[in-house]
Amino acid sequence: MKIVKAEAIPFAIPYAKPLRFASGEVHTADHVLVRVHTDEGLTGTAEAPPRPYTYGETQESIVAVIDKIFAPQILGLSALEREAVHARLERTVGNPTAKAALDMALWDILGQAAGMPVSGLLGGYTDRMRVSHMVGFAPAEEMVAEAEHVRDVYGITTFKVKVGRRPYTQDVQACLALRTALGPEVELYIDGNRGWTASESARALREMAGLGLTFAEELCPADDVLGRRWLVAQSPVPFIADESATRAAEVTRELLGGSATAISIKTARTGFTASQRVLHACEGLGVEVVMGNQIDGQIGTLCSVAFGAAHRTTARNAGELSNFLDMTDDLLAEPLAIENGTLRVREGAGLGIDIDTDKLARYRQDR
Repeated sequence: MKIVKAEAIPFAIPYAKPLRFASGEVHTADHVLVRVHTDEGLTGTAEAPPRPYTYGETQESIVAVIDKIFAPQILGLSALEREAVHARLERTVGNPTAKAALDMALWDILGQAAGMPVSGLLGGYTDRMRVSHMVGFAPAEEMVAEAEHVRDVYGITTFKVKVGRRPYTQDVQACLALRTALGPEVELYIDGNRGWTASESARALREMAGLGLTFAEELCPADDVLGRRWLVAQSPVPFIADESATRAAEVTRELLGGSATAISIKTARTGFTASQRVLHACEGLGVEVVMGNQIDGQIGTLCSVAFGAAHRTTARNAGELSNFLDMTDDLLAEPLAIENGTLRVREGAGLGIDIDTDKLARYRQDR
């Protein structure tokens, strides 16, 4: 199973409704379809979603680094030689989603070669995950209406609420409105995308103390080292490190430094191989994890649920697996379906990614 080709295909699909949050907003899925081909005719597929305001990657940079640097370095290696592949990729700093997509495409090849689902190769704990839906910035009544619609149509009862606006009172009022409208049986947690200061975060958490929040995520920047430690020490709920902990070493730093008490795992930035390392580190240190979302399309979501359902620890909490609902279209020949608040792993060998060639031709940006 020698690697004979790695390709990066840029594509763009508009969102029906933009997602707004403290560090930016997304109107179009300007993503990259990544494919790795072998000499035995197997092709592994994954998706790289650039987030320039978080990791510095753009659609153009992902295509360039794969075409000009990564592909030439891994050609001729076997798909089984994942450690050798990663050793070569790590010669180049950064570029997390480009590296992650190549890793997941290799796992897709391994699953196909073994005749097994990738989720089974990773651990095979369960065949589905509960779904959490992200609610972005909007007037409180619109946020409530969105959450009620998602609950009623898809059966989703866990919501991640984007906060971090200034003044912070807008977000407090929105969370109060969501709890009042949705009732105590719905799970709520908040994500600040580094939008507040430590003191603003502390005041907001005090004012939301009666809402029964499950988690708080990245309320203030990781660079505010002492302020963040001060905040986490008094946080009444587990504090999730997300964009501040993109590698196993950063996870260790944030946890042992007292800057977080839980971790978000995103296969879009750590693939499957590095995500397992992060997961095992978290299990060893006894902290909770959630499966995060990098505003993935359906391909990326399929990868997230494959990993999340494979392990007991990641399957324990609802995974952020529904942002593709806001896209006007996607590339999968068989679209994903959220039913009764859950998303199932695709059956069959590999990741089960079957691309609609007509849609790819319509949305790709390099022709």
